[in-house]
This record gives sequence, C-alpha cells and structure tokens, in this order.
Amino acid sequence: MQNEKELLKSLIDILSDLRLGLKSLHAGIEQLEEGIERLETELFNKTIFVEEKEEKEKLKVEEKVISVKKEKKKTKIEQIAKAEPTNIYRPLSERAKNISESLYKDVTTEKIREVVIGEGERSLKVGGETCLPFYLFEGNMGNGVKIAMEILDVKPEDWPESLAKYFSDVFHDPALWAKKCVEVYGAEAICLYLQGTDPNYLNLDAEHAKQVVKKVTDSVDVPIIIWGSGNSEKDVKIIKEVAELIGGKGIAIGPLLESNYRTLAAIAMGYNLPVIASSPIDVNLAKQLNILLENMGLSLDKIIMDPSIGALGYGIEYAYSVMERIRIASLYYNDTTLQSPFVCAVGREVWATKEAQLPTDDIFGEQETRGVLMEAITAIVLSLAGGDLLIMRHPKAIELSQSFFDLLMAN
Repeated sequence: MQNEKELLKSLIDILSDLRLGLKSLHAGIEQLEEGIERLETELFNKTIFVEEKEEKEKLKVEEKVISVKKEKKKTKIEQIAKAEPTNIYRPLSERAKNISESLYKDVTTEKIREVVIGEGERSLKVGGETCLPFYLFEGNMGNGVKIAMEILDVKPEDWPESLAKYFSDVFHDPALWAKKCVEVYGAEAICLYLQGTDPNYLNLDAEHAKQVVKKVTDSVDVPIIIWGSGNSEKDVKIIKEVAELIGGKGIAIGPLLESNYRTLAAIAMGYNLPVIASSPIDVNLAKQLNILLENMGLSLDKIIMDPSIGALGYGIEYAYSVMERIRIASLYYNDTTLQSPFVCAVGREVWATKEAQLPTDDIFGEQETRGVLMEAITAIVLSLAGGDLLIMRHPKAIELSQSFFDLLMAN
C-alpha cells in the first residue's frame, strides 16, 4: 500500500512538471510570434501573424481583379524541323565500352524482304532490314524509311485550310497535283487514292479511274501506288481495268482484303505487280492473309503489309504493339510469312481526327502547327515500330519526319 502511494505521488509530480513545461513552451512560442511580427513590421512593413482574423470586405463588381491572359508566343510553321540537336552523339560502343557486347547485342540472321515498286532507275525499294528499327549497332536498316505523298482522284472536301493551301491550286487535276508533289516537294513516290470510286461517296466508274491513273502515270516518273476505295467489290472491278491499262510497270495495287484477295492476287500475278495486303490490326490476321496469298501463288517478295494503323492517340498504341510483335516474330523467331515490309497510311488517318481539324484556339494552339506535329509524330512513332513506307500529306510534316530519320541514320 505504501509503495502504491509513493508511485502515485511520483506520477503526480511528473505530470505537474510536464504542465509547467508546457506553460513555459506556450509562453515562449507567444514571445517568438511577437518578435517575428515586430521584425516583419520593421523590415517589410507587413505582418504575417494575425491573432484575430478580420472579415474581408466584399469587393464590388467594378473592383474585382480581372485576370489578364498572357499572349502565347506563336511558332511559325516555317520554324518547324529547323532545330539542331543539342547533345553530341556518342556511339553505343563508346558508351558501353565497359560492358560485354553479349549483354546488349542480340544479332539476328533473318531479314525483312525487299519489295520493289516501279521499274528502272526511279524504282523504290522498301524493306531489307536485318535489325529492329534503327538498331544500327545490331545490323542495318536496309533501304531505310521511305515516304510517299498522297493525292486523290477528286477534290477533297474535308481537308482544313492549313493543309489544303499547299495544293488548292492543283486540286482540279490529279496529274498536276502529282507533278507538284514531285517537283516542288521532292516526293520519291506517289500514292493515288481512288476515293471518288467509293459506292458510299461519289461512286465514280472504272472509266474515271483509268483516265486519272493514265494522266498521273504520264505526268511523273516516280513509283506509284494505286489504292482503291476500300470497298472490296468495287475495288475488284476498278483495279482489274486499271491493271489492264498500266500493264507491267511495277505499280503497287491495293488494298487486298480477305474478301477480295483471290481476284486481286490473280491480277497482280498476271501483271507482276506488288500488292498492299491489309489486315485489321491483328498479328494472326496479317499472317493468315500472307499465307493465303502465298498459297495462291503470289511470291512473298511482292507483298507489303498494311497493318491498318491509327493516328496519334489511343489507336496508335495498339497499332505500335501489333507492328512490334510482327517485326520481332519475323526477325527473331524465323517467321518467314511475316518477313514483309510495312506500309502505313499516316496522312489519311491523322487528318481524319477531330484534333487535326479543330481551328486555332488558346487550348489546342495554332491549327497548322498542331496538325503538322500530329502527322510527323505519328510517322516517327510508326517508323520506330517498323514502318518502312509512310504515306503522308503535309509537306512540313514530311520535312520534319525526314529530318528525324536522317539524324538517326547518320548516327
């Protein structure tokens, strides 16, 4: 009992000392606040500690502060693609000189097939890589990334002014349009979309297509790709007559779909033409179509795969993944049916998005710069996934993309 009383007394003494200490601490804090307040008042004529909060007077409507938006600095479209790299490139062998090559090199003996479009000195070769895109420390890029400029058989109705202004003077004549692409913008190939033959659009006949194709082929000497409307039945009728007209000039035809590949493959074999084999963003479907074409008797070195890409945004992630898986399977798993180069319809996909069509505003910025960057970034991303032939629209986007490819290939 005596021990309990002593313990209780000791506990009371400890609590009393603690209370006195807290009082002293509180007093010290108050003195510190007063000292800081006096110091702030003397030095800066302001007080940071206010014991009593005074209710702020409500501002009248005319007294309210109006926020002033700073004018955004506009970037001229001519400035795009002019920036120089800020860092000096060092080869991987130098950066990894203390690491065994076996840890970062995975050299393959496989190769992407080379497909030739056109004939003669101006023919265009695509494919031929022995490594993953731009992995120059493991192999070579074959023929590198090629760009074809897109033209239509009819005047486009949905192109924004920021794009149309570069071609509006030649919209009325596809032959002049193709000629301008080659002579003014340096196009190394032309992709002619027969959009006007679409039954759900203008439903123009084969005679129209033949006239346009003849005028275009006569006006330029670069390789040409004839791309149908995408309607499988109509494309068979149109491309059959167009092939009879152009004969064996090595012009690529497409798209070959699962629903019409038999007829179009027979036409291609008859005139020795390369083809665009289109599948809906799927590894197995792309492989299946290539196998079906090979079983028809079409040589695999005549096939260019169209994986049906998406523009910058959610769609491009899936397209990138599919293309990457195909390229890895072809180079590292000896899948010969997938060793075909890729063609990507970049311009058509990008400029169909609402983001590329929206006018200039404070949120999305200047329309032309936005559209150019969207197309260029889409092209660059797809090239990193294995894109060999990119079909593009805007001259500035092509210039920007090409500068990137040149930089990677030079290093």
